[in-house]
Amino acid sequence: MAMSLKQIQRVLCERTQEFQVLRQIIETVNSSLNLQAVLQQILDLVCQVTAADACLLYLLDESAQTLVLQASKPSHPKDHGQITLRIGEGLTGWVAKERRPVVISSRAFDDPRFKAFQQLPEDHYEAFLSVPIIMRNRLVGAINVQHRDPHRYDDETVALAETIGCLVGGAIANARLYQAAKQRRRELETLAQLSEAVVSTRYLDEILHLIVTVTAQLMGSKICSLMLLDEAKQELTIQATQALSPSYRNKPPIRVGQSISGQALNERRSISVLDVTKDNGYMYPELAKREGLRSLLSVPMVIQNRAIGVLNCYTSQEHRFSEDEIQILSTIANQAAVVIERTRLLDETMNAREALETRKSIERAKGILMAEAGLSEAEAFRLLQKQSMEKRKPMRPIAEAMILAHELNKNLRGMRGKE
Repeated sequence: MAMSLKQIQRVLCERTQEFQVLRQIIETVNSSLNLQAVLQQILDLVCQVTAADACLLYLLDESAQTLVLQASKPSHPKDHGQITLRIGEGLTGWVAKERRPVVISSRAFDDPRFKAFQQLPEDHYEAFLSVPIIMRNRLVGAINVQHRDPHRYDDETVALAETIGCLVGGAIANARLYQAAKQRRRELETLAQLSEAVVSTRYLDEILHLIVTVTAQLMGSKICSLMLLDEAKQELTIQATQALSPSYRNKPPIRVGQSISGQALNERRSISVLDVTKDNGYMYPELAKREGLRSLLSVPMVIQNRAIGVLNCYTSQEHRFSEDEIQILSTIANQAAVVIERTRLLDETMNAREALETRKSIERAKGILMAEAGLSEAEAFRLLQKQSMEKRKPMRPIAEAMILAHELNKNLRGMRGKE
């Protein structure tokens, strides 16, 4: 049956609107390499074209094989990165698993595949449309379109949403590559700074502060701390942190095997905790609450198969540390261990050299006293010791002063002999 002129005009108008939307999507995905900005702009357009009350966008975490909420409209920033679904779990997980849309016009929450999240108001919405985000036949994520009241999604709307899903996949891939390149550059810059510290002659405290500062910047941590092992006491004590809070800086030592850091050192493996305020193994949950700390990654510092401390990174929001994040922090921890060990060896060498020079000066001063004052070795030593106590100075400068006086007298006698 032939279409009337009005029907043709309506179809052309709809197609024109669709093309305009697609053009806006293409312009959006090409406008920025900032992933979060791209995702938010895409959701704005999707909501606009579908007249939706809400849009949610999930991305696939390939390492964990989970879908993670990354953007929403209306925005739920506290939930971004926190709400996760396994592949096949819930309506969205089903879409990701089957790689085809779900279209429900009413009472979506009664669908047997539905999974509710108490913090999401969209769980009570009636209509639900979800399409997979695909790039080169690889799953990237899913976009959900929702209406509060019953709503019929026609074939054109579903097809448009699927097309948007395909376009979005390329944008997300490009943005992720850009972010990965930026992260790699930051990692290389951090490792370069630590490599400079290896050959630096700066004091250990300064080097440790450099390590926690650049690590916090790289990892996006609220607090980064470096704890060193006191082998005699078998305790870990905070030696450096960029945190300004005196409460955290003065946190009591931790026994090896206790809390998360002590366990990481004892087992010589990285340990991550999603929420330290709720973890039974964490020793200071109240302190963590006051400081606004949530997730923790603790990595042991090991050199020559010997654990010398741990490097800790805290976030202010719940965060699942990726394998890449664990790997880079482990690399930094190993580099830090080299820096610390080298600095300790230099200190030991300098102390040994200082002790040797002190011993030489004292032996020579004793010899002078024994030769010129007829004292025994024990008497000469006691005299030097007495002078040190009375002058409140170490024995070495006392001995060196005596040697200098002896040399001056010797030179004066020589000059008078020539006259």
